[in-house]
Amino acid sequence: MVMENYENEPGTFPNRYYDRHFESEVVKILPGEYYATTEDTVIVTVLGSCVAVCLRDPQKRIGGMNHFLLPNDGASNISSVSESARYGVYAMELLINQMLKLGADRRRLEAKIFGGGNVLKGFTGFNVGERNAEFTMEYLSAEHIPVLASDLLDVYPRKVYFSPSSGIVNVRKIKSLHNSTILDRESEYKMLIRGALKSGEIDLFED
Repeated sequence: MVMENYENEPGTFPNRYYDRHFESEVVKILPGEYYATTEDTVIVTVLGSCVAVCLRDPQKRIGGMNHFLLPNDGASNISSVSESARYGVYAMELLINQMLKLGADRRRLEAKIFGGGNVLKGFTGFNVGERNAEFTMEYLSAEHIPVLASDLLDVYPRKVYFSPSSGIVNVRKIKSLHNSTILDRESEYKMLIRGALKSGEIDLFED
């Protein structure tokens, strides 16, 4: 499965732990995952070239976060560019639909977006992070979802903590990588997306 979520019940998410700094339960999402909740908890992820969108219905205090990457790297043909953009829409709609199921109103959604750093190695002549950030801003504008805050681009990975109940986001830029875990996860995720698209595993909301 390329985009994965878990039910909004305590204990069911595999990366759930208690964080003493926030004095709260924390749910960690990885590349290709998303999570929405009505709980007073914190959602955290670590971003390289990927983008995370934190969405919130401030009236219902329902919020969620996704972590995604467009599957093609500056594709030269129109069909590949279209496919890549459609996957971005797919990633966004999954999170939005999960929030609507929890009682959020799409008309009240607000966004904060992060990531898109130029950190993935092996790509020359094209900034993968910039392309992901640009798509996300364009999508939210087209859907009339206001962006209240953003921290995009640059060359550093980021660790993002989002509290859906309050709407507060804490971001820490990781200026010294001690291992390649972040880059390895995003590279593996990108290959997984490509394989799923080729096999027809993903339904990209055909008109």
